[in-house]
Amino acid sequence: MAASTNILVKDDANPLVEYTLVPVAQDPPTWRAQVTGVPINGQITVQELQNQQLPDGNWRRVLKINVPTMETLGASGTSAGYVAPPKVAYTTPYTVTVIQNQRATTADVANTHKLMLSLLAGASSVTASGTLNGASAADAVKNSTAPFVRFMVYGENAT
Repeated sequence: MAASTNILVKDDANPLVEYTLVPVAQDPPTWRAQVTGVPINGQITVQELQNQQLPDGNWRRVLKINVPTMETLGASGTSAGYVAPPKVAYTTPYTVTVIQNQRATTADVANTHKLMLSLLAGASSVTASGTLNGASAADAVKNSTAPFVRFMVYGENAT
């Protein structure tokens, strides 16, 4: 995938909000949202942090998303009219690490990826796949052309 490609993601708001993640760095490959009126440090970022062959021949791949939450103004400023600039209250990082055994096949890695997606989508004693439709997702991971799936399964950097 070309490093100049934007990525679209949707959050969990109601209604859903779609963010366009724009490539901003090559090393490590980094994408950032560009929401109007939000400072750079308040934008969602995604990074491919590691794609490294380990001494034992296995591969470690690390993907991270960082979602900042901006403070909200409780008042309209001071009596002199001063209003503080927007500031990040906190961030919620989410990191995924995969250790791919050198003997694992693409199907092995894709299947493990699908299983983890099911867990993250709410698999329970009632539903085996959470919010995912397991039948339609059967080969979706293995055959995906999506950049971050390709990175986690095949080790293909987006750069």
